[in-house]
Amino acid sequence: MKDKMITVLKVEPGLPPAVKQIGNALDSLQAEVGGLIEYISFPNGCVVVCNEEGKLNGMPPNRRLGMDIICGPFFVCDTTRSGDFSSLSKSKIAEYSRLFSEVPVFSG
Repeated sequence: MKDKMITVLKVEPGLPPAVKQIGNALDSLQAEVGGLIEYISFPNGCVVVCNEEGKLNGMPPNRRLGMDIICGPFFVCDTTRSGDFSSLSKSKIAEYSRLFSEVPVFSG
């Protein structure tokens, strides 16, 4: 069953990560990232949900993820076995807070 509200780790450009409750409906998810959503999976079932067109729309660079840079706001959430987005546990909040704690400065 899909939860109506989920607890996520929201990451805004230039700011430290913050825990936030958001609606788990498409319009709410899109509002959090400022447009169309896409997700990037981690091996543990968690996902980064970001704006699919963040770079094309000129959104500010936010965080490095592997060899890529995510532009615009994003959030991290967990997923269920059926693929629905779900709340992060306290341990995963701590894990991803550490991963995205450094606020980088991008140039050029």
